[in-house]
Amino acid sequence: MADGQWWYCIQHKTVEADDAGCKAVDRLGPYASREEAGHALEKVAERNDAWDNDPRWKDD
Repeated sequence: MADGQWWYCIQHKTVEADDAGCKAVDRLGPYASREEAGHALEKVAERNDAWDNDPRWKDD
């Protein structure tokens, strides 16, 4: 499945192929590779940190 899309299922904590049966609400992605999908939670944490520390979004 080199050309397909990959997803990270937050319910099962697994990487899934495009044709897996999990609901969209439980998925992060799509990602271009299985490896990239495997790092989905790291990417979410990086983005959250960036947004939390973005001075344009501070209401202080």
